[in-house]
Formats: sequence, structure tokens, C-alpha cells
Amino acid sequence: MSSSIEFWFWLCLGIGMYPYAGYPLCVYVLRFIHARPVLARPATPAVSVVISAYNEAAHIEATVLNKLGQDYPESQLEILVASDASTDETDAVLNRLAQKYPRVKVFRQEPRAGKTAALNRLVSKATGEIVVFADANSMYRKDAIRELVASFSDPRVGYVTGRMVYVDPHGSLIGDGCSAYMRYENALRTWETQIGSIVGVDGGVDAVRRSLYRPMRPDQLPDLVQPLTIVEQGYRVVFAPRAILEEETLSTHSGEYRMRVRVALRAFWALWDMHALLNPIRYPLFGWQLLSHKLLRYLSFLPLGVAALLNWVLLAHAPLYTALAGAQCVAAVLVLLAAFGPRRIRDFGLARYLFYFILLNWASAVAFARFVRGEKQTVWQPRTG
Repeated sequence: MSSSIEFWFWLCLGIGMYPYAGYPLCVYVLRFIHARPVLARPATPAVSVVISAYNEAAHIEATVLNKLGQDYPESQLEILVASDASTDETDAVLNRLAQKYPRVKVFRQEPRAGKTAALNRLVSKATGEIVVFADANSMYRKDAIRELVASFSDPRVGYVTGRMVYVDPHGSLIGDGCSAYMRYENALRTWETQIGSIVGVDGGVDAVRRSLYRPMRPDQLPDLVQPLTIVEQGYRVVFAPRAILEEETLSTHSGEYRMRVRVALRAFWALWDMHALLNPIRYPLFGWQLLSHKLLRYLSFLPLGVAALLNWVLLAHAPLYTALAGAQCVAAVLVLLAAFGPRRIRDFGLARYLFYFILLNWASAVAFARFVRGEKQTVWQPRTG
């Protein structure tokens, strides 16, 4: 009986940790065996920057001016912004900018329908060969658009995402964990690009060939569904690490948690909609990537939770299980101290990262429960906190 429990313990632990450690190791090794370099070179095709905004009066002017100030030929760059039925001064700010800068085009979406619906409308109005997706509070470095479009010189590339650098001016627990998570994700995207395509993007510094864009349902997650449609069409989705977006992290537990639940819920629906890409016969490499990086990552709370429980059942069978149970207790204490303890504990790196890991998995568990109940989320409040 104990051997059977041990088997399930190690199996669950292995499956739970595989998306975080095993898969990245496999990709890291595979890039030496199956390298597919991106043939990027400088170019200045016509570009349309599209932005969806809801009640972003505090940020939208700086964001638009940031795009107008890009190191890119003015004649080749337009900015299209949709106000998603904003109720603050967003429309007034945008209309003032449109009067001053002819390259800025403003639209109002009424009634409120969410970011995805706004992007569908904006892309239909865009004239650029390349469409760049920017968030309403995203600040690009001056050469970000140049760096994004360079990869489109490779005719096999259909979608490019840049590097999001989270700025944490408050030194918060959430901010530090979020920044570390993005460093991990960016390293993984670099390796995935070297073998073919990446799985998932951030949505704030991305670009697509306009001819390849496919309109999405309002409830779909553009950061995952749109890149997956590009792969489905036979093109690559790649990472351009020198196209940099700087964005402040959220500083509160509740703000980050709500955002992660929303993203995970929409990701589950995106994977449901695009499940054909998991077919190992049609998409042997990318299907494995999508399964490992997204589906198993979002579901890792299940095998990890089972392994944690089985660990306690196995306490009497070997000292190793006692040590692992002790490690669980230490981890739990560190997470609690990171959340509620003194500042010197919150500054301890391991405590911060454990806290963020637990938050990610708890958010995925809540999102999965909502997914099973058939819940969807189309609109939400802007990032705050």
C-alpha cells in the first residue's frame, strides 16, 4: 500500500514541478539541437499603434505622447485609440490630443464591450502593414517599435512580442515577486524563440502582421488567442528582448490576485477554444510547448496539492518524507511572514518568491473553478494598486 502511495506522491510532485523546471530545462537543451534563428534586420514599414482605454485619464496622455515620441519615421506611424465607454476625462484628453496631432485617431466604443472588442475595431481601421498593441499605461523605450518591427524582416514571423520590465518603485512584496516571475518568463521566451515559437505574450508591447490578424470574440484573451491563431496559420511568434516596455507593478496582494485570476480564467477559455493546437500529430513541437508552458502550468496546483497531502500520509515510511513535511511547514511560515511579518522578513528573497508562487497557484485554482462553472469575464477595471 505504501509503495502505491509513494508512486502517486512522486508522480504528482514531478507533474506539478515539470512546467516550472522540467520544461524550461528541455527547451534550454533543445535550442542546441533544433535552432531556428530569427532573420531580423532594420526596417521601417507602416505601423499602426492601437490602444484600448477605459477610464485612463491619469495615464493616457503620457502613453500617447510616448508613442508619438518613438524613434520612428512620422510618416510611417499612426496611433489609434478606442475609449471603451469611459466615464472619466479620458475622452476629453484624447480629443485634445487628436486635434493637436493629426497622426492620432480617436474612437469611442459604446456601450462598453471590453478590450478585445475594441482591438477588433481598431485593427479594422488601421492602415499600417504592422499593428502594434499597446496598453493604456504602457511606456515604451524610444526604440521599442523599431526593435519590434525588425523581426518582421523574416517572412516566417507573424507575431512579435517585446520585453516587459516591471518597475517596482515601492519595493513591495508583490512587486518583487512579479518582477522575478517576468525575468523567469523572459528567459524562457528567449529559449522558445530559438526553437520556433513562444507560447503566450504580455499584450502591452506586441505586434502582428495586419494581414494575419483574426477578429476575436469579446470574451477571448487577445494575449493568448491571437498569437495562437498566428501559429495555426503557419507563422512564428517570437520574442524581441530589446523592444522594452516599462510598467509599474501592482503593490497590493488583492490587486495582483484579481489580475491573475482574470488572466488565468481567460487563458483556460483560450486553451479550450484553441485546443486543436494540442494535437501532437499536427503540431508535435508547439503542441508539446502549449501543453507544458500553459495548460500544465495553470493546472499545476492540482498535482502539487495532492503531493502535499500525500506527503503527510507517508511520514512514517522514511525520514525523507519527514524532512519534506518539515520543508512544507517552513515554507508556510515564510509565506505568512512575508504577507504579515516585519519588513526585514518581507525583504527576504525566498519568502517573497514563495508568497508569489502560492498566489499564482491559488489564483489559477480559483480561475479553474470559475471555468468549470462556465463563467467568463469580458470587461474589468484598469490595473491599480
